[in-house]
Amino acid sequence: MLRMMTPALADCLKRCYTVGKRISYFKRADKLSMTTLNPPISAVKHRHPAGLPVLFFTEMWERFSFYCMLAILALYMNESLGFDTKTVGQIYGGYIALVYFSPLFGGLLADRWLGFRKAILIGGVFMGAGHLLLAVPPLPTFFAGLACLIIGNGLFKPNISVLLGNLYRDMPEKRDDAYNIFYMGINVGAFFAPIVAAYLRNNFGWHYAFGAAGVGMMFSLLIFTLFRKHVLAGDVDAMKAAAGDQSKEPPLTPQQERARINALLLVFGVVIVFWMAFHQNGFTLTFWARDCTDTTWAPELFQVINPAFVLLFTPLVVWGWTLLRRRNAEPSTAAKIGIGMLLTAAAYTIMTFAGLSGGDTGRVGEGWLVSTYAVITLGELCLSPMGLSLVNKVAPARMRGLLMGGWFAATATGNYLCGLVGGWWDDMPHSTFFMILVFASLGAALLLLMVIKHIRPTIQEAEAHAAKK
Repeated sequence: MLRMMTPALADCLKRCYTVGKRISYFKRADKLSMTTLNPPISAVKHRHPAGLPVLFFTEMWERFSFYCMLAILALYMNESLGFDTKTVGQIYGGYIALVYFSPLFGGLLADRWLGFRKAILIGGVFMGAGHLLLAVPPLPTFFAGLACLIIGNGLFKPNISVLLGNLYRDMPEKRDDAYNIFYMGINVGAFFAPIVAAYLRNNFGWHYAFGAAGVGMMFSLLIFTLFRKHVLAGDVDAMKAAAGDQSKEPPLTPQQERARINALLLVFGVVIVFWMAFHQNGFTLTFWARDCTDTTWAPELFQVINPAFVLLFTPLVVWGWTLLRRRNAEPSTAAKIGIGMLLTAAAYTIMTFAGLSGGDTGRVGEGWLVSTYAVITLGELCLSPMGLSLVNKVAPARMRGLLMGGWFAATATGNYLCGLVGGWWDDMPHSTFFMILVFASLGAALLLLMVIKHIRPTIQEAEAHAAKK
């Protein structure tokens, strides 16, 4: 199956490489949407800013380093450090939770003191040091490495997302497309990282695999540093210093700020359910691949399918939203998130039928799991990059980094619930377990449908503010 995917992946990588020179999907000016969520602006720029490919490759290499390390972390603790399974689970779970909660504080530091570029640079240095410390056998350096990675991720992850969104203040109609392209960079790194980590670990040893993660982080920092001039426009503090506060956004009343924050908190609640369901891919869906799928693949190799589908589907999703925009029919960002939840429910409906078709008691074909990954990947593309875009649009300027951190905190909560719910895997038929995820996803979609009419005016007002100069 990987061989069949290779030509398409190569094509996607070529497109990633040329994204800064010519975005072929957006060569012609987009027709302005007449919907309330895309207010008219006097002129539409034909090209994405030069900062997009800089942030694309910065994030791609950072995600390569993250997933390279994560692919072997549990194995390293068990096989090299000699931890038992319970201890491995406690450390692994605590690390993942803190990795996704730390952006809440990293965003606050960037908002109040550091600025976005400086926070990204400091975070990158911490993560590079963390990866190198993990390659050293003594336990104190191992835990110090995890601590550095948690701190570095908190400073790096939310602020690079905000920096990207800030580059699109004068062309907000392209922001969703930019986040989709950016999200593809994440998955380029996520696709190759486990393959590289497994090869190095099995052929050269643990130190080389962790070293590869450190090298990936060095590439990320190098790209961001050498081409930093292209992202200056996204750093609000830098623009204020250089252009006499010209980048200052229209002020908000306390009531407007409160409405925006409440709208985002509602979306965060939906996002928690999505990540609870989505991250079963590394837990119960991997158990399904091992115990219930008739395959010659090692179960962990199924983890490659999701990023591969992200790379394949992203151009199609971007093209689809662009086509709808030109016809004045593009859904709002909140509506896209709702579509993502419906697709998540559809994905686990497939798994429910897989269980009823024989997976509850025996083995079924690979197609059930591959189809599920295909559908849930479409849901991911509707929700995750769209959510980043929504936070950037709606969050008050002075709290943008903090609320972007809130997005990752919601992700952390979903990850914790993923483990909690996944603990029921052996307590019920697998089809019943998957049906629970179906109803949870449908419930989240229904909640969003119920509140969308209340948050739509807030998002519309946020778009209008973003369009003002």
